[in-house]
Amino acid sequence: MLTLFVNTMILAFQILLLFISTEVQKRPEDWPPFREAPAFKNDKQCVSAERKKKKNNGAEEEICDSSAVHIAMTLDVAYLRGSMAAVFSILKHSSCPENVIFHFLVGNRDAGLRSLIFSTFPFLRFKVYHFDEALVKSRISASVRLALEHPLNYARSYLADILEPCVERVIYLDSDLIVVDDIVKLWGTRLGSGAIGAPEYCHTNFTKYFTDSFWSNKAFTKVFNHRRNKPCYFNTGVMVMNLVKWREQNYRSTIESWMNRQKEARIYELGSLPPFLLVFAGDVEPIDHRWNQHGLGGDNLEGRCRPLHPGPVSLLHWSGKGKPWIRLDARKPCSVDNLWAPYDLHLPSMSSYL
Repeated sequence: MLTLFVNTMILAFQILLLFISTEVQKRPEDWPPFREAPAFKNDKQCVSAERKKKKNNGAEEEICDSSAVHIAMTLDVAYLRGSMAAVFSILKHSSCPENVIFHFLVGNRDAGLRSLIFSTFPFLRFKVYHFDEALVKSRISASVRLALEHPLNYARSYLADILEPCVERVIYLDSDLIVVDDIVKLWGTRLGSGAIGAPEYCHTNFTKYFTDSFWSNKAFTKVFNHRRNKPCYFNTGVMVMNLVKWREQNYRSTIESWMNRQKEARIYELGSLPPFLLVFAGDVEPIDHRWNQHGLGGDNLEGRCRPLHPGPVSLLHWSGKGKPWIRLDARKPCSVDNLWAPYDLHLPSMSSYL
């Protein structure tokens, strides 16, 4: 009897492995598998969403909905696990999740990610947009960390051009964060005459974001002379953006011009952030710091553990080298990484249990 039981268990395990291998073959090798997220419904007080479905398995819907909260994110295989957790966290804490529309920008090789999003969030209102990486590749200069040179890091500068003209306002979010508050509160930020709103950090040494070559050249530094306020550092991973103003002022072109100058004269070191500072620092509508508890991934070189900043928290952001899913998988998590873990939809591989 024992031999029969053992043989039966071996056969069952072989069938399971065959099933898993078959499922994996349906998915590109470098895409991590995810479990399906639960459906989230609107509270009774929510304004009814304008849901006009298109003919594409019902997944892609009319996105010109003035009553919706519009969120833009990039999707990249390396950060896909973080992106899924971010989306899940937003829906989980939203009072009106059916009124949230996601705009996903993908690079040249990741167009098929749409099907993966739909299988994980079959109820989600979203659209996938192709971002032509050739637009920025020739303008990108070397940074302190290789990941900061990825073309998708610069896609946020092109949102006003890529998204439909009917989308007049959007929240841009990085993929290495979770939201633990109702996103509609961030959506309600008043921008006034500004093009963007973001938490500012005026205690940070602003001069360190640019080289000595920049600060010694008055032709460069005069860009800050006529700003409404003192130029301060802000993190571009969480921004509320007025796309109408972006289109009117053609900020994308201004950012590109600074990137071109960087290729001629090394004026900064840190990827896609400095061009935003050059264009907007001093004219940013300040948002409460609770909406970007950033730096949880440590610095850009070592990614050491960092504690939460004191005060209330609505959004936790693992900016920096250390990412929570990598540290958790390595069984070397920081204490804050355990706050991210409940939103992880990743299905572990069989080897995780061996």
